[in-house]
Amino acid sequence: MPDQRVFRGETVTLTCDIQGGGRDTQWTYRWFKDGLLIPNSTERVYNITSEVSVSGNYSCEAKRSEFSAAVSLHVSDLPTSKLTMTPDNPVFTGETVNLMCGIETYTNWTWRNYQIDGWRDWTPEWRYEWYKGSRYSVMLNTSERYTVNRDTLTIRGANESDQDQYWCRGQRDGRPNSSQSSSAIYLSVKGLKPKPELTSDPAGAALTGNTVTLTCRMDPSTGYWDFYWYKHTLNPETEKTETNSYRVKIDSVSDGGQYWCRAGRGKPVYYTNYSDALWVNVTESPKAVLTVRPDERVFRGETVTLRCDIKWRGDTEWTYRWEIEGTNNLNINSANRCTKQECCTSGVNKQKHRDAVSLCSTQELNISSVDHFHSGKYTCAGQIHTQISQRSDAVTLTVSAEAQAAVRVSPQPWLTEGESVTLICEAPSGSSTGWTFSWFRDHDLLSDSSRGAGGSYTLSPAALQHTGVYTCRAERGQPAYYTRHSSTQPLWVTGVSSSVSLVINPSTSQHFSSDSLSLSCEDQSNSAGWTVRRYTDKNTKTCSTQTGSACVIESLSTSDTGVYWCQSESGEKHHPRNISVHNGEVILVSSVDPVIEGETLTLHCLHQLNSPIFRADFYKDGSLVQNQTTGEMNITTVSKSHEGFYYCKTERGQSLHSWVSVRVSRSGQISVFKILSFLLAACPYLVATVVLLYKCYRAKVPSAEDQSQYAVTEEGTSI
Repeated sequence: MPDQRVFRGETVTLTCDIQGGGRDTQWTYRWFKDGLLIPNSTERVYNITSEVSVSGNYSCEAKRSEFSAAVSLHVSDLPTSKLTMTPDNPVFTGETVNLMCGIETYTNWTWRNYQIDGWRDWTPEWRYEWYKGSRYSVMLNTSERYTVNRDTLTIRGANESDQDQYWCRGQRDGRPNSSQSSSAIYLSVKGLKPKPELTSDPAGAALTGNTVTLTCRMDPSTGYWDFYWYKHTLNPETEKTETNSYRVKIDSVSDGGQYWCRAGRGKPVYYTNYSDALWVNVTESPKAVLTVRPDERVFRGETVTLRCDIKWRGDTEWTYRWEIEGTNNLNINSANRCTKQECCTSGVNKQKHRDAVSLCSTQELNISSVDHFHSGKYTCAGQIHTQISQRSDAVTLTVSAEAQAAVRVSPQPWLTEGESVTLICEAPSGSSTGWTFSWFRDHDLLSDSSRGAGGSYTLSPAALQHTGVYTCRAERGQPAYYTRHSSTQPLWVTGVSSSVSLVINPSTSQHFSSDSLSLSCEDQSNSAGWTVRRYTDKNTKTCSTQTGSACVIESLSTSDTGVYWCQSESGEKHHPRNISVHNGEVILVSSVDPVIEGETLTLHCLHQLNSPIFRADFYKDGSLVQNQTTGEMNITTVSKSHEGFYYCKTERGQSLHSWVSVRVSRSGQISVFKILSFLLAACPYLVATVVLLYKCYRAKVPSAEDQSQYAVTEEGTSI
């Protein structure tokens, strides 16, 4: 037996020898496979033609002897052959085709030859046989168009006559000396060279700053190809790719133009025909414009709307891409974007709004109740298909704490009945867009508040009933956002003549702390019900030591600083006067009542305990106007221009500021009604005078025709 491992088709010989029994003895033999008797097996030599089914353990016995030792016989299939082809079917006329034959190897099998220098191990090499058509019908060898190189058969310049089935097998000197035949491969040869189709995405105009994806489409059944891309001209190629797509970066309009593609494969390369030319149109990308309502600076609780606008073709439907500094939404899958306003609103109003912003695709981004975490730099861009517009300039949204309006008065809060005054309400600092204003007096909304909706509320002429404490409030947006009320601004209107007066003793506007002060309401009509009221530290209250219509403060303190007036039971306010209490050593003594224009204004700088003053400087509205060694300043003929805030300064300190009001004298006031009456009465006489003067002028001045004649006469005379 040659070996215990044999291959299908080989002949195996088994011999049954009797150890020490001699061959001249007559023996009878029986053969067994896997312990079972093989019928008709009575000879000493047993021959088997190997098939897989004969694999097993064989043994023999002879009469007069014991069973022989078992011999294992293993029958294996011949090595398999596998045929592959490149390129895949179908191939095209002129292509080079390579058929490769692979045979299963047995790494554990070696052969040993004895040479002069000793034993050598070796593995017999396979010889390959190539066949075309029916099995074993045509054996192929190297020729003009065929090249056989060991395990590879190359067909150069394939044509339709090569279309057939091919197969291979191996032969060698050692066992096994033959492989199984491979399965056949059918070679399909097409006569026409293929032509790819070139498409682009997007198919319409491309925008600068984007990319265009070109696709070179081949029939998918034609196998693997490389792809070659051409721009503007067919030579040389711009790029080579292993896939059938190519991304063109559109940096400028010049990147538009004609593009081609073709496919190729093999060595040498077999090229398809060129595709038809594809024209890529490029348009300058529009820039998005981001606007914010009501303003870029907003306050907690306001409603904010960010809107992205793109001026381009009117019929273009954009989707929008939002970004806030610190996030990047460019790589977010469009399937994950919000397409409804509710989606954006629900996410953006939460603290994790930065991620929600990136998911929004609506034109407007609404934040219903803005908070500090909404602050940041926002940008937007438009998208149509795969094209994106230029991103907008960044808009910084700043969210501040709750807002408060501010109020001021011009020219000053102390005025005389008949004068004009304007209250000005200012929006919170840094945010002046879209506000309207409401006005309040003594906490009640004014019935004509709408007059001051623009921010200015003017009283002209001012009347006694306009005295009060004013505040304002700003609002904007839908739904409306309201600021907090402004700080208070008192406005004091003094009557030109009033039957009620507030008598102050001592009669000066400034007092030292710990001094006493008496105030009383005196009514010329002797009507009762008047009380002294005061406004101190933003509160209106009755004098704490009120007795009838009189109020006595035994020991003043700085908390008594304020405005005092007489008020009736019906709420009428009369004769407001400002009282200042100073905790220092210097006060300015001035009349609590307005000074009449043309009279003398006297200001006196006073030390506590009446200590002497060696030098006093007097200031008006912050500017030095006089310095006196007497401590007293006089303005003999006072006018409206002398109205203002005065204070004095000595070596021992500085007084508080006091407002000096100057009232126009009644004799100096001219009635507007009288002026109009005079003009109406004099008007007919003025008109008659003007007409008469005009006629006289026309009579004295010659006409242009007369002047021309006169000039000709003069000229003729001179000749």
